[in-house]
Parts: sequence; C-alpha cells; structure tokens
Amino acid sequence: MKTAGLDVHKDSIFCAVFNGKHYSDVEVFETFSTSIRKLGDYLKEAEVKRVAMESTSIYWVPVWNILYEMGFELMLVNPFLIKQLPGRKSDVKDAQWIAQLLYKDMLRGSFVPGERIQELRSYTRSYRKLQQRIVRMLTKMDNILVQAGIRLGSLVSDIGGKSMLGVIDALITGERDAVRLSKLVYANKKNKENGKLAAALTGCMKEHHRFNLQMAKAEYDLLIKQSAEYIEKIEAICLRDFPRQSALLKTIPGVSRISSAVIIAETGADMKVFENSGKLSGWVGLRPKNDESAGKYKSTAITKGNRYLKPILVQIAWAASRSKGSYFKDKFNRLSMRKSSKKALIAMARKISVVVWNVLKDLTPYNPALQVVYEPAKLEAKIRYHQREMERIEKLKP
Repeated sequence: MKTAGLDVHKDSIFCAVFNGKHYSDVEVFETFSTSIRKLGDYLKEAEVKRVAMESTSIYWVPVWNILYEMGFELMLVNPFLIKQLPGRKSDVKDAQWIAQLLYKDMLRGSFVPGERIQELRSYTRSYRKLQQRIVRMLTKMDNILVQAGIRLGSLVSDIGGKSMLGVIDALITGERDAVRLSKLVYANKKNKENGKLAAALTGCMKEHHRFNLQMAKAEYDLLIKQSAEYIEKIEAICLRDFPRQSALLKTIPGVSRISSAVIIAETGADMKVFENSGKLSGWVGLRPKNDESAGKYKSTAITKGNRYLKPILVQIAWAASRSKGSYFKDKFNRLSMRKSSKKALIAMARKISVVVWNVLKDLTPYNPALQVVYEPAKLEAKIRYHQREMERIEKLKP
C-alpha cells in the first residue's frame, strides 16, 4: 500500500509518495483550498490512502480538514519526532522521509479532536487570550495613574477590584478631590484613618492622562463584555454535549466551571486516547522526560507538553492546596518541607491530572477516600522508625 508524506508550510505543501521501494517525484501545491483539493485528487490518482503530515503551527488545520472530508486516513505527527540531521535536510527530503516512516509504521500520531471539541477548544483558547489582554489593560491603567501621581495600586490587593475600577471611573468623569475618591475605596479603614489613602489619591491628573485612562477603560470594558459572551458559548456547549463530564470534573477540589471546560476541550473528555494516567500526565507536560544514559539520569525536568492545559492544572493544584480539609492541602504541605513550593505545586498538578484521568475514564465523581495518604510501605517504615525512637527513649530513662 502506498503512503504519502506532506511537508506543510504557510504558502506551500510538498507531497511525496512512497511505494516501499521508490519515491515519486515530489509535487508542490499551494495552500489555497482549491489547491488542497487538487492535492487530494492527485493522491487518489496515485492510489494513496494513508497520509502523514507535520503539525506545523496552524497551517496543517485546513489541509487536515479537506483531506479528511475526501476520505483519507490521516496522521498528524510532532515535528520533534521526525527531525533529520541538521544540514542534510530540505523540504523535498522531509516529505520523502515522512512518507517512508509512515510506510514502515514508525510514526506516532498526535491527538486530533473531533469537530465538537475543536469548536469548544477555539472558544476556551480565545477566552484565555482575552484574560491575558485584560490583565495587560489593568496594568496599563495602573501605569497611567502612576504617571499622574496617583498610587492607589500600592494600597489595594487587586488592581482589577471594585475599588480600583470605581476610582478610575470617577477620575475619567473629572473627579479630583482625594477625600471623595477615598470614599469609593472599600475595606481600607486603617489607611483611611491615618491619611495614607488620601495621600495616595492626591495626584496631578492632566488632560492627556484622563483621555488615555478613558480609552484604556473603554477597551477593558469591551474585553470584559467579550469574555462574558465567550463564557456563555463555552457553558452552552458543555451543557449540551458534555453535561456529565463537566459535572463530574467539578467534584475535584479546585476545579471551576471554566477549568472543567478547558480540560474537556484539551483532552476531548475521552480517556481512550490515553492508555493510562501516566500517558495523560506526560502529554500535558507534568512528568519528567526520559533522559537516561549508562544508568544515570541527565535531567529530571518536566517536558513542555500542552501549553493550554498545563497552566490550568497548575492553577487547579494551587486552589486545591488551599482547600481546607483537602488531601491535596496536606500533601502539598508535606512536600513543601523537603522541596521548593514550585516543585511541590507541579507534583500536585500531576496528581490532579491522575485524578482527572480516573474521573473521566470511569465517569464517577471524585472520591477523596480513594486517595492514598501514605503508601503501605512508607507507612510501615514510619511505624518502625517511631518504634525504634520509643525504644531509645525508654533506654534513656533512669
């Protein structure tokens, strides 16, 4: 059976066909939809059914969608797994190499979700970028206030809170009196009494400061409105297509409605894709890579993994480690005694990924009673240690 390898770029697609002994001439196609369909017709004429391509940025997506509609058996491959020797490669050789590896079944395909998941994923990823822009706008508004001599950001815990936004709105309308502005700040009684708040709100607001602040606030309000609309879309899809999975994920400590939607969007909510919980942890990038030589480990650093799901799991781990009475809080505190808090947090995120895998695989709610507080071997070792200590103390008695 013939196989084809595609080296996909922004404006061109290099296609090579391999029959087990010889390569065909490498054909080059443009990345327009009409050209991609011509590529599909060319592959059908060459009697090719299996096609592999590199996951190059976002350029592979339209190629995948059109060829999938045309009935080809597709495989998406991480470029890291098929790299050739530096200085010995070209686009033509890359396409031929992919076709040869596919023919010999030496490729490992990447996870490509279905249409429903792709829709949800587009919303959750756009929502994440919106949140980053919101943070930048809040920082920008705080910087404008600093330029105007107003240092409220130094006295409030959240520059995106009600107090900060209320003062910004008042400044935009022309309010300059520090006493009246201080009344808009909540839960800051001590600073109000000692006059520190009034001093922080006394500045030199010029017209260009006010106008820049007005433009930044308008953009911030627009981003907040767009975020709310994205949340409506995300929740509608989860309620329509994944109600059970979404409800089960929320039983895990630290998982919110948005984080549960991100987990579903990135994993597909189908754990058949991942053989075990370790595969999921490795795919996310919360497990050390295999880097062993001569019986020695060169590196125990975690891999890059999924750059959208990993930060969400770390956030969930942070929230879970702050939940009272939670297993994750006790475990985090114990790990923090012998390693840095950042490493302990990554370890907790990996444990969260294991819980996620089990919850979605068995479709059962999170059960804290199933968490092993101490492994049996470690528990026995601790008991023996304390018994020896008690015997030593008994011998010290007069």
